[in-house]
Parts: sequence; structure tokens; C-alpha cells
Amino acid sequence: MPKSVQRCAVLFAFAMAALPAAARVTEINTTAVEPFANGAAFGASGAYERVRGSFKGELDPKDARNKVIVNLDKAPRNARGMVEYEADFFILRPMDAARGNHKLIYDVTNRGRKVIHWRLMDGKPQSVASSNDPKNLEDVGNGLFLRRGYALVWSGWDSEAPREFNGMSMSAVVATDNGKPIVRAIRDEIIVETRDRSDPPKPGEAPRKQLLKLYYDAATLDQSQATLTMRRGEKDPRVEIPASRWAFAGTRALELLPAGTNPEPGVIYEFHYKAKDPRVLGVGLAATRDLISFLRAGGNDTKGNASPLKGITGTLAFGASQSGRFLRDFVYLGFNQDESARKVFDGVYAHTAGAGGVFLNYEFGQPNRTSTQHEDHTFPENVFPFSAAHMTDPVTGKTDGLLRNDRFDPLWMETNTSTEYWQKGASLTVTDPLGQKDVALPPTARAYLIAGTQHAGVAWMTPTRGQCVNPRNPHSPTPAQRALLVALDEWTTGKAPPDTRTPTIRDKTFTTIDALKFPAIPGLKVASRVNEQGVLSDWTKPVFEVRYPVLITQIDTDGNEIAGIRLPEIAVPLATHTGWNEYARPHPEGELCDRDGSYAPFAATRAERIAKNDPRLSLEERYGDHAGYVKKFTEATEQLVAARLLLREDADLLIAKARSAETEKRFGR
Repeated sequence: MPKSVQRCAVLFAFAMAALPAAARVTEINTTAVEPFANGAAFGASGAYERVRGSFKGELDPKDARNKVIVNLDKAPRNARGMVEYEADFFILRPMDAARGNHKLIYDVTNRGRKVIHWRLMDGKPQSVASSNDPKNLEDVGNGLFLRRGYALVWSGWDSEAPREFNGMSMSAVVATDNGKPIVRAIRDEIIVETRDRSDPPKPGEAPRKQLLKLYYDAATLDQSQATLTMRRGEKDPRVEIPASRWAFAGTRALELLPAGTNPEPGVIYEFHYKAKDPRVLGVGLAATRDLISFLRAGGNDTKGNASPLKGITGTLAFGASQSGRFLRDFVYLGFNQDESARKVFDGVYAHTAGAGGVFLNYEFGQPNRTSTQHEDHTFPENVFPFSAAHMTDPVTGKTDGLLRNDRFDPLWMETNTSTEYWQKGASLTVTDPLGQKDVALPPTARAYLIAGTQHAGVAWMTPTRGQCVNPRNPHSPTPAQRALLVALDEWTTGKAPPDTRTPTIRDKTFTTIDALKFPAIPGLKVASRVNEQGVLSDWTKPVFEVRYPVLITQIDTDGNEIAGIRLPEIAVPLATHTGWNEYARPHPEGELCDRDGSYAPFAATRAERIAKNDPRLSLEERYGDHAGYVKKFTEATEQLVAARLLLREDADLLIAKARSAETEKRFGR
């Protein structure tokens, strides 16, 4: 080989070795590029297209930014000593990049599911499969963020997320002990017909065997080394199910005996067993970091494949529920700095995350878990630090904050519904751990309560009961969310967002469940408990050693919350809206009904109110008539627009709904 060629080869090798963090995505494989919605135009942004594929990457276990990943040092390595991974990606991008705004919104998938198009744009996918594969106009609803020119990005980050129904996942990275399986005694909880991983029959479907599915493979099928218990309520005593009444159904499931015995709805089945092959789940955090870094850089991978996005100048992240808790961990654990010391997200918006993270970066982690008063109550989730504010925890003695106070922190925004104050310890995000005083958030953080809403509130909710004893709360938080995500983007360019709006101890808008005086609304069952938060020294032993005080939001004489962002339907109400509900039979009565709220409309007239013995004023007594209601509703709406808590287009729609004949019927006319 001529010396000149040798010299070029050496220089190329050095150049490749010095590639920035974008090179950590070693290969980007685009499998399909297709027009979105048959080429429909979204305002000035024009037409969009769908881009699908997968990406591969590798992590250096010796890099200080990766060492926080539990068991990364026990993961398989390639010839270069790197840990490899592969994950799915999906992008909606302007067909003509020059017509976009050159920014991306990363929507953190929730159990493999895409969220932002139906949560924040009021899309109406026809099925789970279609919601994970947006291709039609109805899938993106009002198309707000497409009309504004953003590229929307999704990727897999959890190897346990199913690819069924177009779900997004990633390859499993399994830790070993020098090549030998890692075995540990762990526990699992399974609750059927609420939100577990079981397979109950669908309506009209013939009955079939229901299994209790396990999170990990059992290391042994010897029943003497495992224990199965059941209890109806979370605090009820555990009753052991004898080995003659259950059996392994392979290494990842149990069946109840005799054959044909199905689990009882809502009952907590707790299984202690020896599991094997823990997945290195924290790799999903790094894979997210490296994909966004790669897309932002807009270059090529190590094989010369071009990034599917070019010219990106700004990056935002949005996550709701599990996805919001993922973002809390992402920021706290330092993943907003890539391996070339560059910021990944400029702004991050976590919704309905409460004060918790994801049970992800643990040996034998179980990220599908989400702690509520009844389900998954004592699995890791709410662990100090809870708040963006830096403080000392008198319970654990630790001093810390969600934000790292380095130059890599994103602008931080979080919203919670009423439910998170009852179920997710949301008060801990804005108070000290003992609930005795308010804390000041740093200037780079904002927090908001969206009053009178429930955890999974969306535009098309109706007051059906589902598994709950009361009608569920149909009030949607999305108009406020849309305005805040727009405000977050404006914040990244220097325009500060609205000030924090949450309950406070100072103005007595925080209270305790014992002090809450809820009105005696006929037919409405009032919740009597909250989800307690505490310290777990060992998650395999389900006992809180110490508990943190949990504060909830104060209410008015109607039972509506008086703090936070009060959207027009709460500021000028037609009903009582709460963030809590209770289970109805055959589920455990008295337990909080997952993360659902309650709804109780006002009487139309004074006579109707008196006949029902309802203490709340009727619509007639409040507003006089429909026209009086519309006047007050419009005033409240305009105030929110002026405060940048409601977009003009949403305000116009809400006012039109208030003026509608459908609303007028509520007044009995």
C-alpha cells in the first residue's frame, strides 16, 4: 500500500475515533418513508411524511456518564469492549424540511405506545394498533404541533414493551455473572382486570384460561422455593395459597388450580420466587439520549447512513404518566448530557408523573409498575429527591434535587392532575419532605396543578363508571397542556413561561385527607384514603420503614379545587370534578379506583336541588340562566388566554361549546 494511502487510512481512523456523540448511534436503518395522511397539508408546514426504522448504538461502560446504569458492567461486550443495543424509531417530519420550524418534540413512549398525538392534539385513533401507527388525519386531531412545524419523534426504550399492535421496543441486554445466570429472590404482584399484564377475555369472547404472568423467568420450577399469597385490600393480611392450588405454567406464568380457576378481579396476588436473567434496563435511558443527540447533530452514522432529520436547532421532550416519570429519571441521572458533553433536550415537560421515577434502573427492574394506593403500592417509585428544588431530606439525610445544577439541565416543566396529589405524592414536588413548608423552585423550573382533572383525562372522556363506584371525571386537561408546551418552547428562546401554579402551605390551599370537608353530594361515594409514600430499604420486602406526609388540594363548597390552573369548566363549573374515585364490586370496595376521578353534575334548578337534598347551588341559583353562564365562562376563558395558559384557538372552541344548545339543555330549558 502506498504511504500516502496508508497515511489517509490512519487519518480516517483517527477521525472516526474522534467523532462526536452522534457516532454512538452506530447505525441508523430507515425501513420506510411514506406520505402522512395522503399528503394533506398542515398550514405553512405543508405535508408530512412517516419515517420508520431502527437504530443501533453502543455504550462505553467506562464512561462516567454511563456508570450510573445498573449492571452495565455485567452486560455482554463487543470486540471494542462496548455494550451494544438496538431499538425502534418512528418520525413524523415535514416533507419539505425548509417549511418546518427545525425543532423536534420527543414523545416518550408509554409501554411501547405513542401518546402525544391523541393526548395533546385530541386525535381519535380507531384502535390501539392505529394509535401506535398514525397515518390518517383523525389520528392527529387538531394537528397543532404539525401546523407549527415540529418533527415528532418516538423510539423504544423498554425491552419488555410489546411490539404487538405496532408497539415500540428495543433489544434486551441481559446481565450475567461472568457468563453465568444471575439469580435473585424477588417478588411480583399480579392484579387482573385493572391494569396488569394478564389476559382477561374480551366482551363476547369465550372464556379462556387466565394466567398470572411474571415479570422474569423463574430460575427454578420447584414450588417449595416460591410462595403465592392473595389479599383483597392492600392492607389486608396476606393469605398463602397452598402449592396444591397453583402451578407454574412455564417459566413466566402461574395458573390457579383446579383447572379452570380464574383469578378474582382486583385481588392482589403476590408471588415471591427466584428469578434469573435481569435485563440492563437503564440502557433505554442512554439509547434515548444518543438517538436525540444523533438527530440533533444531523450527520451520518459510522456506516455513512444519513440522519433522518437535518437542521434541528431545538429539542423538546414530552412524557405522560410512566413516560413523565422516565423523564424525571432521565434528567436526575444525568442523561441530558451526551458523551461529548452536549445538552440533549433544551426543554422537558413531564405530565402526571407525581413525585416519582420509573422502576427501571434497578437489577430486576420492572418499569411497567406504577404505585397507587391499591396496586404496586410498595414497589420503588417515589424516591428522594422529589422536587426540582435542592434540599435536605430529614428522613434519609440526603441532600439533592431533581435538577443537577450543571449546565446540562433542561428547562423543566411539570403538570399534575388532581389525581397525582391523591395517588402519586405530587405535594412532595413543591414542599419539603415533611410537608411543613413550601419550597421555592429554581428559576429554570415550573410546576402546575391542572385543577379538577384525572390522571388519564383526554378530550373524548365521558362520565362512564368503568370499574369505579362513581361516574368518572370527563374534564380534559389538554387545553392547558397545549398552551404550556408552546410556552416551554418559547422559554427556550428567552420568553419566560407563566409562574408556577400549585397549592401551597402558605395560602392554605394544601390540606390533609383528615381535614378535608367534602360536601355530602347525594349518591357520591367519597374516598377515605390516599396513597401513602415511604422509604423502602429493600423492594423485595414490601414494608415502608418510614412514611412521608402526603398533602392534597383544598376544595370549595362544591368540592372543586381552588388552586392551580382552573380551566373554564372548573372556574365556572356545571359539576363537581375530583381526582379520586373508589372501586365497585367485584373489585375491592373502599380502595382507590386506580387513577380515576369522580363527576357529579349540579342540579338545574333550585327545586330540583332541594328535592335531591343537594347542598350545592343549582345552575339557576349560580348563573340565573344560560346567558349568565356564558358571560362568566367567557370572562374566565379570556383571563386564561391573557395569562398564556390557554391558546386562542382552544378558547374559541371552549366558548362555542359553552354557547351550544347542548350546554343550554343543562339549564333545563
